[in-house]
Amino acid sequence: MTTTKDIIPSIATHPGSILADEIEANDCSQIDFANLIGLKRSQLNEIIKGKRNINADLALLLEKALGIDADFWLEAQKNYDLDKARIEEKNKMRLEAIEIWTVIKSFIPIAFFKKVKIISGDPCIDIDTIKGIYKVESLDELAIMSMQSNFARFKKSTKLKTDVIHIMGWVKLVQHTALKIHVVPFNHEKKEELIAQLRAIFVKNENLLESIQNCLFEHGIKLIYQEKGEKTPVDGVSFWSNRNPAIGMTLRHKRVDNFAFTLFHELGHIYEHLINNNKAEFIDLDIKTEADDYKNSLEEIEANHFAQNNLIPHADWIHFKKENPFLNVDEAIILFAKQVKIHPSIVRGRVCFELNDFRSFTIIDNAIH
Repeated sequence: MTTTKDIIPSIATHPGSILADEIEANDCSQIDFANLIGLKRSQLNEIIKGKRNINADLALLLEKALGIDADFWLEAQKNYDLDKARIEEKNKMRLEAIEIWTVIKSFIPIAFFKKVKIISGDPCIDIDTIKGIYKVESLDELAIMSMQSNFARFKKSTKLKTDVIHIMGWVKLVQHTALKIHVVPFNHEKKEELIAQLRAIFVKNENLLESIQNCLFEHGIKLIYQEKGEKTPVDGVSFWSNRNPAIGMTLRHKRVDNFAFTLFHELGHIYEHLINNNKAEFIDLDIKTEADDYKNSLEEIEANHFAQNNLIPHADWIHFKKENPFLNVDEAIILFAKQVKIHPSIVRGRVCFELNDFRSFTIIDNAIH
């Protein structure tokens, strides 16, 4: 509930301005009024201009001269003094906020946060917003965050040296959003059931993004779609959010095969790694920009195998390659996709990856519907 104390005026109104209006309303000159109450004209002028305060003696004189209670004048003076003090404190706080914000700006992706309307432009509001997103209480905590192991690895790549702040900001925003989402408890023993449902949704490819999200929610996995900012070649991230695993995705490539592989890659991290370590966090970038030691790590290899083998069973894929040595024939891809009950664009994406050929003509629809 907003109280009078919470409302700080932009300017404080001195009772002298009220006095000037009352003198004029009584059709009296300031010289005559000064004489009436026994003040010099210069003293009255100082009161009217707010340079001199109204005390108890003067309030009694004004009561007699104007018929307005002395309490009114004393109350007006008190309100002026309080408003002035509040305004000065507010200005002091704003100056401090501007100073703090000047430092904060160097540690967050300003343009991205403005684009997604996370910050308002008012540092008095935005400082608390940033502290909430990054889960910090001080500038020191924010400054050293990029040195944490999960973000420090990005500095190993010259190409990514300026991207750490942008990647970190995206990840923190996804994690902040995930905290607001409530889903059922997670049960890792229902993995096969979930995978079967997801594969069926991909085959249908109707209202795909929402259908996949709802399916994961029903299995206790949070899924956040968050567009990326500049200098943020992120595909996805997986982590624990309270007691539930969570996935964040950028949908950089709005294609069924990319979406499916990234999603299943992050699911791989959940089922292969996160269920044994609720403190872990996996940030996956565009493979062309990822450092070799990370993309060749055991965790990434295992997540890739999880995605490949759960989208297309390994034995079926080996058989398909044996029967179709040229691989990239649409008719064969469509027939095989129907046999293994997966969307044909996912099969074609696997073919293109293995042949390192993403430009060949195809009649297969790869659009997300």
